[in-house]
Parts: sequence; C-alpha cells; structure tokens
Amino acid sequence: MSVQKVLEELEKNKGLQSNIIARFRLPQRKGSYESIPDFLDERLKGLLKKKNIDRVYSHQAQALEMVQAGRDIVVVTPTASGKTLCYNLPVLNSILKNQEVRALYLFPTKALAQDQVAELIRWSEDLGGWIKTYTYDGDTPAEVRRSIRMAGSIVVTNPDMLHSGILPHHTKWMRLFENLEYVVIDELHTYRGVFGSHVANVLRRLHRICEFYGSQPRIICTSATIANPGQHGEKLTGRDMVVIDENGSPQGPRELIFYNPPVVNAALGIRRSSLLEAQKLAKEFIKAGVQTIVFARSRLQTEILITYLRRIFNKVGQEGEKIRGYRGGYLPRQRREIERDLRQGKIKGVVSTNALELGIDIGTLSGAILTGYPGTIASTWQQVGRAGRGSSLSIAVIVASSSPLDQFIINNPSYFLERATESALINPDNLVILISHIKCAAFELPFQEGEEFGAHPLEEILEYLTEKNILRKVQDRWFWMSEQYPADDISLRSASADNFVIIDKTKNARVIGEVDRFSAQMLIHEGAIYIHESKQYHIDRLDYDQEKAYAREVEVDYYTDANMAVDLKVLDVFASDKREQVNRAYGEVMVAARATVYKKIKFYSHENVGWGDINLPQEEMHTLAYWLSLPACRVQGKDKDLIQSALMGTANLLQNIAPLELMCDPGDIRVLAQVKSPFTGEPTIYLYERYPGGVGFSEKLFDCHDRLLQQVKQVLRDCSCPRGCPSCVGPMEEVGEKGKDNALWFLQEVMDSGA
Repeated sequence: MSVQKVLEELEKNKGLQSNIIARFRLPQRKGSYESIPDFLDERLKGLLKKKNIDRVYSHQAQALEMVQAGRDIVVVTPTASGKTLCYNLPVLNSILKNQEVRALYLFPTKALAQDQVAELIRWSEDLGGWIKTYTYDGDTPAEVRRSIRMAGSIVVTNPDMLHSGILPHHTKWMRLFENLEYVVIDELHTYRGVFGSHVANVLRRLHRICEFYGSQPRIICTSATIANPGQHGEKLTGRDMVVIDENGSPQGPRELIFYNPPVVNAALGIRRSSLLEAQKLAKEFIKAGVQTIVFARSRLQTEILITYLRRIFNKVGQEGEKIRGYRGGYLPRQRREIERDLRQGKIKGVVSTNALELGIDIGTLSGAILTGYPGTIASTWQQVGRAGRGSSLSIAVIVASSSPLDQFIINNPSYFLERATESALINPDNLVILISHIKCAAFELPFQEGEEFGAHPLEEILEYLTEKNILRKVQDRWFWMSEQYPADDISLRSASADNFVIIDKTKNARVIGEVDRFSAQMLIHEGAIYIHESKQYHIDRLDYDQEKAYAREVEVDYYTDANMAVDLKVLDVFASDKREQVNRAYGEVMVAARATVYKKIKFYSHENVGWGDINLPQEEMHTLAYWLSLPACRVQGKDKDLIQSALMGTANLLQNIAPLELMCDPGDIRVLAQVKSPFTGEPTIYLYERYPGGVGFSEKLFDCHDRLLQQVKQVLRDCSCPRGCPSCVGPMEEVGEKGKDNALWFLQEVMDSGA
C-alpha cells in the first residue's frame, strides 16, 4: 500500500483523526544543477558517468570550487542532499593525482564510519582498487592496524579513537601526518555541548601535530541545518570557514502531521501515553507495507516500543522479528546486521533512539514517527528527513508527550515551521576540559614558551601542572613526566571515562550491553529491569567497584524507573542582576546526586505497582548553573506549602521550556527548587548543567531570562487543564491541587511589569 493510501486510511479512522492538531503538505522541491568541474581527474569523471551522474547539485559544485581554491568549508544542507560527494570528490581527486596524499575522516559514531568505508571501498574498486580506505576504531584487529598506518590513503575514524588511539601514538602515524591534506568532519552539528567542547580540543592537538610534521590540511565539514554553522565551525576547528548553505538537491513531497494524544483524565489533564499512540500509528503503517522508522526519546522507550510492536505482530501471525531496535549499547556486529537488513528491506519497522538520526545509509524509508519532540528544531528535521529519501511521497508524524515542551510545540506548529534552527553551543576553554587536553598534548609533544593552546594563558596552566609533578620544565620547554597515560582518563562523550558492562548469566555469561557511570545508578541498580532487544533482564547484582552488572533473563509485566536525590552548593557567582521583583545569576556550583528509590511501572497501563530502595554511592560534580530567586520580602506571610508548590511547578516548566533557547537535549539541564536556599536565603530555582565544568547553557539562560519566563507563562496559560497537569506544572501529587494557580502567582511575582 502506498503512503497516499495510508493517509486515506488515517482520514477514515475517526479515533486517530480527532488527535491530529495540524497537517501540512511540504511541496516537492526541484533540484539546482551545475556541470561537473573540469579540474576533476578524467578517471573520476568517467566513474561519475558510469554511476549516471552527469552533473552535480549547485551546493556540491560550490564546495568543490572552494576546496580547490584551498579554503576550509562547512556544507549545511538537509538529510539526503548529497553532502558525501562534497568531500569524497575532492579527496579522491587529489589521491588520483598523487598517491602519497592522505585524508582523515571523522564521524561521531562507529556506525557512520562503517557506512562511509563501505561506500568508499566501492568507489575505490571502480577506480582500480589501489585507493586504500580503512576504518580505525576500537573494533579494528591489532594485526590490521600496522597496515592502516602505513598504507591507508583514507583513514576513517571517530573523535574518540583520534583522541586515544592516534594522536598519542603519532610517531607510528608519521606517514599519515606528513602527507595529510584533508580532514573531513561529518555531522558537525553533533559536536556540541560537552562532546563538542572536547572535540575542539582534540582538533587543537591534531593541528599541533600536523604543524610538527609540516602539513596543513584543508578542513571540510558537513552539517545539518543550524543557526550558526560558520561560528560553530570556526570555534570547533580554529579555522576561518566558508559556509555553503544553499541546497541544490531535489526533495519529494512530504506529509507532516502534528499529533496530540487524547486526554484520558480531564480533571487531571492527563493524556494517553505517547508511546501507546506511536505504537498504534506504527502498527497501521507497517501493516500497510510502509517501511517505517520510529524514534524514541530514550533507550528505555525504545525497548518498550519494540516489545509492544513485536507482541502485536506475533499475535496476528506475522513475524515479530521484522521489527528491530537500534540504540547505543547494542554490540557492533548487531548494529551492522540491522543496518544491512534495513537497506535490503528485510526489516519492516525499526525503533531507534537518535542513533539513526544521522546519515547512516539505511535505505529508502517512507514513514517516520517521532515519539515526543526531539528537543531541538534541527534534530526534528533530521528525524523527519529519514523518511522520503527518494522522490516519492513520504509521511512523518510528530506524536507529543505530556511534557510542557511537547505541548508547546504541538499546539504552536507555526513556531516550529517558521522559526530558524537553534545555535550549537560549545565551550572549548572550559577549564576542566582544557587542562585535560593540555595534559594529552604535553604527552604527545613538549610545550614551548610562547606557544598557544586555547584562550586561557597557557604558561599559568603549565606551571600548575609542573607543581603537581605532571610536567617538568627544562629550559624553555615543558615535558610530560607522569607515569600515567592521560588520554585513558578522559571520555569525550560523558562526564566519566568509565562504562559499566551488563553481563547476562541466564545460560553462559555474555556481555549484552553497556552504560556510562552516571546512567548506571538509574538503569542497572540492583532490582532494575534492563530491557535489550525487547527482552527483559533482572539486575541481580551491581558490582560498583568493578563496573559490572549481572543480569538474568526474565518475563515480567513491568519496567523500572529510578528517582534521584540532589543537593547543590554555589561556589562562585559569575554574573548577577538584582531587580525589585527577581534576582537572577549564573555561576559555578557543586552538585551531589544519588539514586534513592525505584518504581515498578506496569506495561500499557503505566501504573505504579511497587517500589524498592537503591543503595549506591553519591556522585559529585562541579558544573555551572543559572538561578532565579524571589526576594524574601515578597513571600512574607505566604504559606510554605504554597511556595513549595509554586517553585516545583515553575521549575518543571523551566526545565522543559529551556531547550527552546538551547540546542540541547532536555536531559542536559537539570533543575532543583529550594523554598529557602542556603545560598540566597530566598525561594530559588536552579537550572544546572549535567556535565562537569559546564558548556555555556547557563550563561545563555541568564541572557534570555525575560524571554524564557514569557514562554513559560504562555505554556501555563495555554494549557487547557483547570488546576495543573503533567503538560504544564507536573503531576498533581507533586505540586498539589492548586499547582497551576501557584505557579502563575510565582511567575507574576518574578516578572517585571514590562516582561
């Protein structure tokens, strides 16, 4: 059945139709083409002709011209717009003309790297087979690594491996660095927050080593649409970038549907679960033969949806195995198998976290269902763009959850369609991150007096490391002297370098997945139900010291969700603004967090059917926070319960609406409300960054304080509930029966008359 037929069936289904808030037909877009540039090697031109490519998109032609002129570029166009040719053509062209030329490709995930290597190998075979392309990551066998270092024309890797496996051993990679002409950085928009801040420093180290070996590679970046591609590219790479953002590729028509689950409890304002509504829609799409991708907001949601869909198709006699999952924590071979089966059409439906948001080749899908707003406009367009990679009609549905952010977006579709995408934020000079990479850089090459590395005064940091006996100064140079290998202690993607492995002991002990240290408390505490490929595993024992969780396969009708207890202390104030009605500030804080209890939540009904204690060590981190407080004189005589309710309701709204101003996941920001803060002495709401040292979110929230409060107030007023609900202030059992009125009172108090 075609997508058009599915749309017709949806129109007939009154139950589904009543939940559609808005529907848009995005028109077909014609392509803009230019001739293949004359400077390309004749062998490459011949291969393009063989692949039925007799002209290129306008943005591809511009990219080729700029690289040929020696410029560093960032190409910013939508999914499936042919960005790969913007770097593959100039790289292959240079190698064809000089076999000594080397290129380094960086991808944010192993899956993307594997996908790119497969494509390059096909091109190389068509060109005679002598252009050697290799993947170099943690899965590369030791016996293959030497040949890659010596003979790899194109080395495809990820920032983690560049950081820990290539730069510290640069003497073994002399041939690569001496002849390095290109550094390709794909999916530039993913290098934001703490990950991007780390990667910017890895690239500083790369430039330093290239300079040592006498090379100055050109940098080619590609990105999904973001508001600040030039600024972000320059901050990440340290180079002046030419931005190419006029898309010349064609696009088939797309139906975009905004879907809000029905209210099931009008008094409490509770809507039906977005998971259950996404499952219902996915069932209709897949039954109709529309190959569909369903995006979930977390690993847990992914596994729950797989479980639901497989049970549905097994019941009606169809193969549940045609429904697969895809997320971090799956082992590499399993992910490659899923990608291949998607391309070949063996899989009819895939449920994924944002791991498949990026440009991995998974074939031509016709349907995309987003379970909840992904958090940013940029990510939403990326996920929507995974369907309709051909010229035919495709369909994408955004299914709202009950969160305030989702309800704001679903009820204001024009905001989503008309507003520009967000800016990517990084802070490469975060002192914690910077010092870590200065240690790595000193291990790689000694620092000299007068040398620069970031915006901070370098000699002050080098002297500090000398005092700690990490470096040793000899004349005008600083040398590494510690026995420790610095790169091993730094994780580019999380606050901790440690990962916990999950070991299934049902039959023979085997590793089935892994989680980072800060997720371990929430996901694999003793008594947790860990879900993997729709199978349930009970965590019998968590060895916190050895970072291992021991599990066994079970069949239960519930999953688990943990609660965290948080304490916060202000260490330093970077900026503040005191007004008659509100005080706001941002600065450095210390956060102590510990998982305390977990709930057992029944499948389908999502009711709480039990609980248990969690006994794990407290985790601490220094980070940045933005906070606002109501002057104590304005709450005199007010009931403490009223203030508590108002703070909790407003805090819930702030945490959910803040991502509108930030290009971040809602999980990157945490919130804490205190009726009388030990630091301010006033009712205070803290929004703190989830990563040590922070990456700039707090300063941005401080700057957009008034606009943020206006958006929060609009969400609260627009919500149809009478007294408060999960779509605005949060569950009534947490904020009380007058949660909405109390939050409105608080917002009225803290907002200036002109705000």
